[in-house]
Amino acid sequence: MSGIVNLQDTPGRTAGKRVPPDDSFQTGMDLQQLAVDLGRTLKQGLVPKGVYRFTSHQEADQWMWKMMARPRED
Repeated sequence: MSGIVNLQDTPGRTAGKRVPPDDSFQTGMDLQQLAVDLGRTLKQGLVPKGVYRFTSHQEADQWMWKMMARPRED
């Protein structure tokens, strides 16, 4: 298997019903702006900064939901 990708070729198949955006760069920039706007609106990050270690993905998911649902710090 070759590690070279030809960017001029379009993918042969798309899984599901997803339609690729007309301008993927602009779509990415819009998503980034949304993240910035949400951060400014919530006035706190999604999770506190730091390194976190979990014993399972389930434990990490529970912690993430707890962090997302926590009250906002004013």
